[in-house]
Amino acid sequence: MTAPADYTYDHDAARRHLSQADPVLARIIAQGRPVRASAHEDLYLALLKAVVSQQISTKAAAAIWRKLEGLFKPDGYPEPNVLVSLPDDELRGAGISKQKAGYLRAIAEFALAGQLDHAHLSQLQEDAFTQHLTQIKGVGRWTAQMLQMFALDQPDVFAEGDLGIQNAMRRHYGLEETGRALLKRMTALAEPWRPYRSLACKYLWQSLDNTPE
Repeated sequence: MTAPADYTYDHDAARRHLSQADPVLARIIAQGRPVRASAHEDLYLALLKAVVSQQISTKAAAAIWRKLEGLFKPDGYPEPNVLVSLPDDELRGAGISKQKAGYLRAIAEFALAGQLDHAHLSQLQEDAFTQHLTQIKGVGRWTAQMLQMFALDQPDVFAEGDLGIQNAMRRHYGLEETGRALLKRMTALAEPWRPYRSLACKYLWQSLDNTPE
């Protein structure tokens, strides 16, 4: 069995690599604010927050999350064994829709089954990690990528399906393609960014003033 992966990486070295590999990205980095390393997070909690924030504003998501924490005394942590049995009306009172309530319970059940082990999941490659998490109802590829990039701070994830990344690359690289042709062109442009595509994405988001929380 391989040792747990250590995804701590030198952000200064990564910035130098990206700047040398791509003059467009070099300009974006020079004009932006330094992106710092993300703290490694509880994957269970990160998934719950991701589902709560789906399709609503950051401000609304923060307000709902505070109400949700209020349901779990005394420390506000939504323990999986408590969350799975929480009635819909209590979750609705916190602003959680019936559909999202089902998603939150599915995450709690996944955690109770021992399927959200940080040490194990942090070793998985992107495709394997995504395949594992998307077994959970309500969790898609984008959410899996966000967890890798932020909760695990893995260095080489490219979120080509993210609308913000698409808009940033259209703007900075003058891309006019759409659909699969756009994704293919984006992926090709991102090849020189390896092994630091996550950091490149964070600078692209920042360039739109659209950095995910």
